[in-house]
Amino acid sequence: MLILGLSAFYHDSAACLVDDGRIVAAAQEERFTRKKHDSGYPEHAIAACLAAAGARAGDIDQVVFYDKPFLKFERLLETYLAFAPRGFRSFRLAIPVWLREKLFQKPLLLARLRTLDPEVDWAARLLFAEHHLSHAAAAFFPSPFEQAVVLTMDGVGEWATTSVGIGRGHNLAIEREIHFPHSLGLLYSAFTYYTGFKVNSGEYKVMGLAPYGEPKYTNAILEYLVDLKPDGSFQLDLDYFDYCTGLTMTNQRFDALFGGPARRPDQPLTQRHMDLAASVQAVLEEAVLRVTRSLAAETGLRNLCLAGGVALNCVANGKILRDGRFERLWIQPAAGDAGGALGAALCAWHLFHGGERQADGRRDAMSGAYLGPAYAHAEIERRLRACGAVFTVVEDDPLLSETVDALEAGQAVGWFQGRMEFGPRALGARSILGDARSPTMQKILNLKVKYRESFRPFAPSILREEVADWFELDVDSPYMLLVADVVPRHRQAMTPEQHALFGIDKLNVPRSSIPAVTHVDYSARIQTVHADLNPRYHALLTAFKARTGCPVLVNTSFNVRGEPIVATPEDAFHCFMGTEIELLVAGNCILRKEDQDPSLKRDYKDAFELD
Repeated sequence: MLILGLSAFYHDSAACLVDDGRIVAAAQEERFTRKKHDSGYPEHAIAACLAAAGARAGDIDQVVFYDKPFLKFERLLETYLAFAPRGFRSFRLAIPVWLREKLFQKPLLLARLRTLDPEVDWAARLLFAEHHLSHAAAAFFPSPFEQAVVLTMDGVGEWATTSVGIGRGHNLAIEREIHFPHSLGLLYSAFTYYTGFKVNSGEYKVMGLAPYGEPKYTNAILEYLVDLKPDGSFQLDLDYFDYCTGLTMTNQRFDALFGGPARRPDQPLTQRHMDLAASVQAVLEEAVLRVTRSLAAETGLRNLCLAGGVALNCVANGKILRDGRFERLWIQPAAGDAGGALGAALCAWHLFHGGERQADGRRDAMSGAYLGPAYAHAEIERRLRACGAVFTVVEDDPLLSETVDALEAGQAVGWFQGRMEFGPRALGARSILGDARSPTMQKILNLKVKYRESFRPFAPSILREEVADWFELDVDSPYMLLVADVVPRHRQAMTPEQHALFGIDKLNVPRSSIPAVTHVDYSARIQTVHADLNPRYHALLTAFKARTGCPVLVNTSFNVRGEPIVATPEDAFHCFMGTEIELLVAGNCILRKEDQDPSLKRDYKDAFELD
């Protein structure tokens, strides 16, 4: 049975194909439209999934949408009625969009599906799953566990903002929920807005900024904003927020509590903003630890699965793992709304059709998240040539050797290989790579390649078999969703003068022998690289270690700030020509910047709306 899962119309639209429970393909629409967090109907992602499966639209047996629009509209109406007459302006702006686009999604979806094949009775094949059930299914069914607690946390679905379920075999049941407007995701987004970043996009910036600050406002958050219970349940004091009725996340009472208005994006970051980031991060971690400890004690189960946008907070995830209440942790790599497409399809297979599931306790069913389109070598050559690119074609061994040469010389390398990743992280298929040993690489990549804020940290990719020698971690972390510290023997001691530095001044102090991937608190967001999941990337890291003694590379997504990760050889070439990346390795094609026609250079620095 071929099942198409869809998420769309809010943010991070995506499509996924599941064949008898096997995940065949998945992709986000933004990669094809080049519009970050694209919320439109995922027609390009659907086409890519069908192509990967070698299937036609008529072969699809079931289409499943990842949430229930009428329940979401019910929440919208009840919220406005509860707060009336406050929020009328917001209500007046929202209702026409709902009536025109969002409320009547079934006929809209059917109309779009008919463009795939007008002969199919799509109405008989279309199902809708609840938002948090889709998240939970995406967390549990691909996991390696036969049974597990399933915890989902995000801003809001239809009504739920947090849900707890139990998965056993091919069964999954949601046992309880916390409902809107009480939401850890929205609490974190409120501070994202308040510190000057874009909601639903900049939350990871708050997480990255937090180590530069001190959690000075933690007590104020817990005293005034959130009533956090010992079991991790919570309620927000809505007097400080405006997201129920207004057009912003916070209000003047929030401003008064934290000493001023929200930061504008064009204003500089101050120590106060760093302290605010540190404080909300500390509250989130405490809340997540309370709920996971409570669930472990209550259920006696030893495995935990996570999804929802809050599950992308890899610092909190690392603390759950180190806390030890659960022996094993698995996080859906596409934990946000894009992963809802996958969860919806798996809901249909396992819960609606009763399809069986095999979990071996060792390896998950995500294929390393390499679920997007791939390009044969001949196709890469043809597309690059059509762009005007100048390249050489080499065999595998010289390709690795020449790439290591560039990395060892301190160059930034664009790495375009195999199937595109599903989810927000580049995992060695659409990546920019650098030498983790370089004390200047972090700044170079941020300012000259990514065109983004200098404080943003980069992640290390490391051979799985080497991870425990470099980091305080010895479990699989293939999706870059766990944070752990560099082991003491690779750290560099700080002088008293360096310890006295504040905020961004800490940035230029090397913390370890791999300073480009070591954050100011000695932590790193780790990707373990596995020979069976990505053999070419594993071979590159092996070759780099053989040359340098270091099995670690900087790995950041192949894009500039505000641009989606590259999807095609053309995208890779354009990004290469619009940045200071010196080498592009696409399949077995090697492109050097100095060989390219200078007239093909692009202005990427201002080409995309900032995130």
